[in-house]
Amino acid sequence: MSYKPRTESTELIILRFLNTRMTLSEKDKHHYFSLKKGYEGEIMFDSLTEKLSCECLILNDLLLKVNNTTFQIDSLIIVSETIYFYEVKNYEGDYFYESERLYKKPKTEYTNPLHQLNRSESLLRQLLQKLGYKFPIEAQVVFINPEFTLYQAPLNKPIIFPTQVNSYLKKLDTAPSRLNGKHKMLADKLISLHIGESPYTTFPAYDYEQLRNGITCAACNSFSISVSGKKCVCGDCGHEELVTSAVLRSVKEYQLLFPGRKITTNDIFDWCRVVESRKRISRILEKNFKIVGVGQWAYYE
Repeated sequence: MSYKPRTESTELIILRFLNTRMTLSEKDKHHYFSLKKGYEGEIMFDSLTEKLSCECLILNDLLLKVNNTTFQIDSLIIVSETIYFYEVKNYEGDYFYESERLYKKPKTEYTNPLHQLNRSESLLRQLLQKLGYKFPIEAQVVFINPEFTLYQAPLNKPIIFPTQVNSYLKKLDTAPSRLNGKHKMLADKLISLHIGESPYTTFPAYDYEQLRNGITCAACNSFSISVSGKKCVCGDCGHEELVTSAVLRSVKEYQLLFPGRKITTNDIFDWCRVVESRKRISRILEKNFKIVGVGQWAYYE
């Protein structure tokens, strides 16, 4: 079990909502699917590192800052004598390496993850020195997708290929490791320095009128939802969800998309659309939120 679990970034969550409720530009859509694929790859790697039985502390998804420079670490593992960290890539398809550059066939250049790795390793070392720790660092790029192939792969680079991941982690797991308070103090310090959201995150411009209203299916994101008694039923995949749960999920979505708007019965009734009465929406809100104000000025928080 990881000491710092991975969670979806607010950026990824909001882009997923926007992709469902409006037509994103090609640039924004590409960015969304790139973030989504990257996150899926990181989750794949997490599912393997969670099986480690050696004494270690696993910190996932750290966004740190040193000397006014921000850097990200996908996964970091602290063992007794070493800090391992990983740049995880979920690339898929045929790639080749040439003159320190990475290309996808036939010849589309991608950012070389080794450059990102070197930058992050240097900044992590600076941060550790600043905190008074002298652990050696071993950094690796992990290509996690089994459908990834790299031609002309360099032999002297810190790369772990899909077919090597299991054997690499098995070797790591068998190395002797004994943790003490110093290791936990470092882990806690790194977690305390973690920046929740990147200061450079930007979102596509949108407003309420642009977005499609309605409860979406929790399983397939379809808008083909109908209410049958206490349940919302998806007409596309058949998934069922309690109306209360679906409304509360939609309220969370509304809060993330419109943090400046108040939660009112009328607004949530309009946002959900498929629930047949305002009274039902009002009852759900009253049971799960604190009401502020009275009458037409009342809202929930």
